[in-house]
Parts: sequence; C-alpha cells; structure tokens
Amino acid sequence: MKILIIRFRRVGDSVLAMSLCHSLKKSFPQCEIHYVLNSAIAPLYDGHPDVDEVIPFTPDECKGWRYVKKVWRTMHQHRYDVIIDMRSTVKTLLFSFFSLRTKYRIGRKKAYNIGLQNYRIPVDETISRVRSNFDLMKPLEAEGKLVFDEHFPLHITEEEKASFRKYMESEGIDFHKPVFLIACCTRIEGKAWRMENMAEVLRRLMQKVPDAQLIFNYGGDIERRQAEQLFDMLDKSKRIFLNIEAKSLRELCALCSLSSFFFGNEGGPRHIAQSFDVPSFAIYPPNINKRFWLPENGGRFTGISPDDFVEPAKQEGMTYAERFNLLTVENVWAGLEKQCDEIFGSAKIDNNTGK
Repeated sequence: MKILIIRFRRVGDSVLAMSLCHSLKKSFPQCEIHYVLNSAIAPLYDGHPDVDEVIPFTPDECKGWRYVKKVWRTMHQHRYDVIIDMRSTVKTLLFSFFSLRTKYRIGRKKAYNIGLQNYRIPVDETISRVRSNFDLMKPLEAEGKLVFDEHFPLHITEEEKASFRKYMESEGIDFHKPVFLIACCTRIEGKAWRMENMAEVLRRLMQKVPDAQLIFNYGGDIERRQAEQLFDMLDKSKRIFLNIEAKSLRELCALCSLSSFFFGNEGGPRHIAQSFDVPSFAIYPPNINKRFWLPENGGRFTGISPDDFVEPAKQEGMTYAERFNLLTVENVWAGLEKQCDEIFGSAKIDNNTGK
C-alpha cells in the first residue's frame, strides 16, 4: 500500500501529524508513506523511520502554475492507493483531482470537495488534534486491523545529539544539573504571554530549583531581541544561557531531547519537546483550544489557558488582552510549580539522558 499524506503549514501541525504516520506504519508495516510538506519543515523528517519519502514544496513551488505542475508531476510519478489530505483546502484538492483512480481519497468534510474526495471526515474539536487525525485513518478499516498510537516521535541520530551536547557543554551547561528550555518568545505577534509576568515566574522557578539552568529558545532577530529584553529583566543571571541557539530544526530536536523540562509559550517547540518525552507546562493564549492542541492534558504534558478560568462563551464580551490577563502570575506559577513537583519530586534528575 502506497500512502500520500499532505500536511502543509507549520512545524507544530506536521509534528502532531506524525502520530498518524506512526499509526499507519503500525497498522500496515509494509506500507510506503510519502509526506508532502513545506520545504522549510522538510529536514525535520530526514531519515524518519515512519516516512519513506519527503516531498517538499518551496515557497515558489506553492504559487500559481509551478504549484499545479508539481502536484501533477507528483501524482503521475507515483500510483497511490491512499491520499490523506489533512486540511482539504481548495489548493490541496489538486492532489485528489489528478488521481481520481486512487481508491481512498480521504479529506476533511468541506462543501467544495464532494466528488473529489470519496471519504470526507469532519473535524471533532471536542477531542485532541491527534485523536481527530486518527479519524482520517478509519476508512482503511476495510484493509486490515487499525492500530492507533498517540505518540508522535521525531528522530535524530546519536551523532547529532552528541554533537549538540558537546556544543552545550562548551557554552557552560552542566548536565549534572537540570536544564529548563524556556519558550519566552513567539513568532506570531500577540501570542506570547506578557514579558513582565514571564520574568516573575522565572524568578520563582530559579528560587525553587537553585541549580536550574535556563536556556531561552528563540529564532530570528526579532525573537532574539525579546529574549535579550527578558534576560535584562532577570539581571542577566549567569544561570540563563542566551548564548545557546538551535540554528536549525534538527538542532532544535537535539536541544529538546537534552532538556529536562519545557516551559513557556505554546508552539512548535513544545510539540517537539513532547515528541522526545520531555515533560512540559505550556501557556495557551486566547483563541487556542488547549483541549484540541494538547495531546495529553495532564501527567507529563500539561498547560494553562484562559478557558480554565472563564468558559469560552462567557469570554465573548472581553477583549483579547482581558482574556489573556486571566492568566495571572499566581495562576501560572501554581500550575508550573505543581508540574515540577509531580515530575521531579525530590529525585535527582539524570541529565545524561536528558530526562
């Protein structure tokens, strides 16, 4: 069975979709999975055991006739038995349009994809994104027993991990002490929790865990400036490592895998941390459904959202800022402290394994 999975857009979306690839491989061990992605994300899946071929689309190849030609060429180079179009936009429907003989053309239920996709599955936002993705597998029950595995593992080599560990040590990290990866910035404006609040919670974290080492995760000049601002607010503490930077997605995987705990704004890095089983506590801004985007709300992976304090329906008369302000320092610290206590307790953290 040859399966094409289409998952354009962001890092976090593609990472969560790996549970679908992983489950398909468990269900049909001999299947061949091809994964369509934006080119900037594609290196994340090099050598991944659940992906047989990555089909990257550059920004130019996502435009106009270049896009149409590449989709046509992709569908005529391969005979797919299954197409899983995870978003089913007007644009991605071309994959099914150019392969109408494919037995399973699976997508999301939209008014415009009747006929082009013969299995149209609605999105269930009462469950997690991972479980909602599993609904896209269900038409394949006719081909054999399905195995659903909610893990979405990523893969890096031992050499990549060892190299980044050596780099971290050269910059002053002591792996006998806990390493906290802090997502203090966000690429999207307005998605980050207030900097003053973040500073206060990090002060409390450093007081609670006296030997904690904090690494600020950021990407690009804008986020770097935000990280530097927070560093200044924390009096340039020597326990904060602003000099350690993951310059690629694969380096970010290595950094996450070598961390003890993830804390900060929700986004792709949090999903990557979870893929390496690194416990986390994330801050969800307004309009981001925690229940949908957090595959496991509790245990090792949890977070906090305005919806935890005021029902979404009752937030309709509030501004975005008012809703975000429901997440006070005390609320966030209570959740983070509880999570740290439950994960670490009084046991020594073994950072030789990154756990």
